[in-house]
Amino acid sequence: MRSLSQLLEQAKMDRVAIGHFNVSDMVLLKAVCSSAMDLQVPVLVGVSEGERRFLGTRQIAALVRSLREEFGFPIFLNADHAHSLESAVEAARCGFDAVTFDRSAQPLEQNIFETQLAIQTLKAINPAILVEGEIGDIGTGSEIHEAERQEPRTLTTAQEARQFVEATGVDILAPAVGNSHGLMKSMVWGTAKKHLDVPLIAEIKRAVRIPLTLHGGSGTDDEDLREAIGAGVTIVHINTELRVAWRRGLEAGLSEDINQVVPYKILPSAVEAVSRVARSRMQLFNNGRLGFSVKSVTETAA
Repeated sequence: MRSLSQLLEQAKMDRVAIGHFNVSDMVLLKAVCSSAMDLQVPVLVGVSEGERRFLGTRQIAALVRSLREEFGFPIFLNADHAHSLESAVEAARCGFDAVTFDRSAQPLEQNIFETQLAIQTLKAINPAILVEGEIGDIGTGSEIHEAERQEPRTLTTAQEARQFVEATGVDILAPAVGNSHGLMKSMVWGTAKKHLDVPLIAEIKRAVRIPLTLHGGSGTDDEDLREAIGAGVTIVHINTELRVAWRRGLEAGLSEDINQVVPYKILPSAVEAVSRVARSRMQLFNNGRLGFSVKSVTETAA
């Protein structure tokens, strides 16, 4: 099986993206992994600090490892938004494949200093681990917001991106390019969409030439996502869309029989609802053709 680094390089060449889907229970994990295996596309499972506290850092690492080993399938695990070195180190020691070390709330120079230290520390634990750094403002929290924030967000410039990457040696960069975490209520109901600065993405890609991650992909216009991937985005994060589907699916499962109390008879509705979202996003990230498939990856490696 090829490494995450090799798969990202192939995705970059093929102008497709690997989906990064956050999970916080077995429903989400089952839906995401089964969707990837059905479509035969590699997948990144993400867990934030809150999700890691709920699931257990070592426990989710063991679950993902067991799935990868049992099915021989490229399922990778990322510690999403590790805001401290302690949090990042815990994930590395538990065998995570990647860490998003997020000190973007700090001034750029401080962010660079702390990210440099994190990379040195994490690579000493596992030289193969991929470290992602983040600069710019994409907000916080994969949740439903009442309304869009009024003050403008600080986008990443190509000059800042180059400075950050050259100074830190980071493996992956997460810039702010019009993306934002969470969804507004209007996006949940499909009456509004997020839009990206695609020319800025292309400019940043030319400046850094490493994989770019788009955080806060939920609620983004499909055509913007296609153009962003074409411009250089190699990983796309989806979380809130899955959470909305999870809740709606759970409500549907509960309403089918108000006397039902057996979880494994109720939860399949939630699994199916999440799977529909995950599958549609995976297909979009692969331009609808699934050219970047596990089969093609295996054949390339042979």
